[in-house]
Amino acid sequence: MISGIRSNGFIQALPFWGSLFLPVLLFWAASVGGWALLIVPLAAWHLATLLDTVLGQSSAALDPDTPDSGLIWYDLILWLWPPIQVATLFGVLAYVTATDHLSTLGQIGLFFGVGVLTGTIGMPYAHELIHRTDRTSRWLGDLLLATVFYSHFRTEHLMVHHRHVGTPRDAVTARYNEHFHAYFFRVIPQSFQSALRAEAAQLARKGLPATHRSNPFWRYAGLQAAVLITAFGIGGWVGVSLVLFQGLVAIWQLELVNYVEHYGLTRKHLGDGRYEPVAPRHSWNANHRATNWLLINLQRHSDHHAKPARPFPLLQPHVPGTAPELPYGYPIMTLAALIPPVWRRTMNPRVRAWRAHHYPEVTDWRPYTRHATPIPEGA
Repeated sequence: MISGIRSNGFIQALPFWGSLFLPVLLFWAASVGGWALLIVPLAAWHLATLLDTVLGQSSAALDPDTPDSGLIWYDLILWLWPPIQVATLFGVLAYVTATDHLSTLGQIGLFFGVGVLTGTIGMPYAHELIHRTDRTSRWLGDLLLATVFYSHFRTEHLMVHHRHVGTPRDAVTARYNEHFHAYFFRVIPQSFQSALRAEAAQLARKGLPATHRSNPFWRYAGLQAAVLITAFGIGGWVGVSLVLFQGLVAIWQLELVNYVEHYGLTRKHLGDGRYEPVAPRHSWNANHRATNWLLINLQRHSDHHAKPARPFPLLQPHVPGTAPELPYGYPIMTLAALIPPVWRRTMNPRVRAWRAHHYPEVTDWRPYTRHATPIPEGA
């Protein structure tokens, strides 16, 4: 790994604070309407790519042994984002319902931008918060996930994905040759079902029923209901529809990223239902500088799976060859994923090269490429 840089406080953390400009742009777009409604998607998706082209890639990383006291400016933005996102979501909704200068189509376009904000920015922040071990951080993560009606992601991600990544047990690992549109409609129900099973199995080990009050699905439902009630109180059924729409846009973006992160990468089956341990080679990585600022180092995904509790500022790039590298950052790769022929031409040769390099002894990949239904927890 490449590491050793010491944190120097606010200046070094400053690039990660750029996301705070997006809510400002969103309110401006709401007030202007028209072409301005495109500003948030353009800024979130294409500005980062443009900056990546100018600034290039970076393998620089903070020393992984940096103490918590050296991360305060990184943690502060992490804690600030949840109230900012909630205020933005309901603030924009209140503005739209109190004025009449946006048409129905304009309102839909505006809330597509809200979904870009809650998906592109909010989801990486929620992901980081649910990986923290303190209760406050996890509650903040739950709050972010509730605003997009994907609360079960916490259970599915922590209890299923990290444990079973790269195996048929993990719905989120995209199979080789599985195009994104099929993946999306497969993973939505399967990830929810696997999360339900995981919580039920954990409660069963304690001798408790799945309906026990300690099941976090009760909290998930309560938080999501509170979001819907608030949306109805502000904007009636139109408000509910717009808030649900932005949630769908956010979920679509999350699953696009999930699709890219592990496409075609599988752990070797050792027999008797066992798989090799998770290694850096089981996640796709990108070191594009600006996108890593925007997504709080989400692209350093191999190190995240190797050290799930490691805070985002301390995630390390891996030496080339130990972890597979994407040719472009996530914004371009997720766009390519929407066009299956482009995606296959770009990624299938890389998956085949990865297999030949790491698993030359495996001659039959059919068990790994079928669109298998995840095995139930405990099976």
